Amino acid sequence: MRFDRILTTLFPEKADNSISGLKITVYVFAGIVILSTVRSLIHIFAADGGAGSIAGIDLTVSGADGIVFAFALWGSAQLILAGLQWLVLLRYRALLPLMYLFLIVEIFLRILIGRLKPIQLEATPPGAIGNFILLPIAVIMLIMCFVENDRQGTL
Repeated sequence: MRFDRILTTLFPEKADNSISGLKITVYVFAGIVILSTVRSLIHIFAADGGAGSIAGIDLTVSGADGIVFAFALWGSAQLILAGLQWLVLLRYRALLPLMYLFLIVEIFLRILIGRLKPIQLEATPPGAIGNFILLPIAVIMLIMCFVENDRQGTL
C-alpha cells in the first residue's frame, strides 16, 4: 500500500459521507458510538459517576466527592467525543478511518496511564477488560478502511 493512499484515506480532501474500505467498518463504528454515548451518560448521571459502582474505586475515603466530580467531568468530555462520533457516523463517514486511528490512540493512552498511575480497585472495571477487546477490533477496522472495495460509496 502506498503512503499517499494512507494519507488520503486518513485525511480526505473532502469530508463527505463516502465510505473508504468495507462497509462493516461503519456498522462496527455504530456500535462503538452507542457504547461511547452510554458510557459518557453513566459517568455524568450516575450518583457516583460510575467510580464506585462500575470502576470499583473505594469512595469511602476522604476526597471521594472529588473523584465523583472527576468522573462526571470525564463523562462530559466523553459526551463531546461521542457527539463528534455521531456526526462522523451520520454525515462525514469519509473521516471514519481517522476516527478509528483516534480510538486506537485513546485506548493505547488509557492502557498506558493505567500502567503508569495504577490505583487500588475493589473490582476490575469493564473498561480495563474492554480496552483489550476494543483495541484489536479498532486496529482491524482501520485496516479494513484501506481495503479496496469495488462498491464504495454511501450506505
